[in-house]
Amino acid sequence: MSRRKKRHEHVNHERWLVSYADFITLLFAFFVVLYASSQQDNKKAARVSAAIVGAFQELGVFSGSAPGPVVWAEAAAPASSGDVATAPNLSNLVPKIGKEGTGGSGPNIEQLRRELEEALGEEIKNHEIEMRVTPEGLVVSLREIGFFDSGDATLLAGGKTTLGRIAKALNKAGFQIRVEGHTDNVPIHTARFKSNWELSTARATEVVALLVEEYGFDPGQVSAAGYSQYRPLDSNNTEAGRKLNRRVDVVVVAHNPTHEVNVPVPAPGPSAP
Repeated sequence: MSRRKKRHEHVNHERWLVSYADFITLLFAFFVVLYASSQQDNKKAARVSAAIVGAFQELGVFSGSAPGPVVWAEAAAPASSGDVATAPNLSNLVPKIGKEGTGGSGPNIEQLRRELEEALGEEIKNHEIEMRVTPEGLVVSLREIGFFDSGDATLLAGGKTTLGRIAKALNKAGFQIRVEGHTDNVPIHTARFKSNWELSTARATEVVALLVEEYGFDPGQVSAAGYSQYRPLDSNNTEAGRKLNRRVDVVVVAHNPTHEVNVPVPAPGPSAP
């Protein structure tokens, strides 16, 4: 009998294509999921951004100037009912600087600014005073000219009169006032002041002392700070810029911080024998 020749099975060298196709399919699905997740995050971030812009517009922070652009195109899209937890109403979390007398909120900044503009029209016209609204509150800048002699911290007579009109508008219950002294970067070294730090702090303290002692401000609502030349409004490389930087800022803080309540701890009683 003749032996049958055993056939050799053909080896398939293209089986790797099956694994490769599975891998490509899984990789495609993975990137689709990533893309979908990123799109959802953009929508959530857009709603948060829109809430922030809307809150500040409602509070009047952007009054007189347009707010910065919103990055996301969907920022104006309303949030669905299922996204309430991810897009909270941030207007409830921001200090109510535009409304007064609502649950411990701050002063009405816009109304206060109008009152000061009426009282200080001449000084504003002469560029002795400048007012601006910031997210922190209303800032009334007292320029050095008209209020202080160069290198001195004693308030001039005319400056005291102007400060009296400012104090009349600001001396209302609940206003948190911070007085900030600022200088230019020209070094100072006199018998009284060794540096701009001391000069800026002394000017701020001078204003605070007058507010408390002569105009009856609550000392617990007023504070002083000196920043020397390190918070300029303009460049210190020009005389015009240095002139703007020599100032005392009276900041009406938009929201009063919650004061800590110190609860006295009773002394321990005598130990039992």
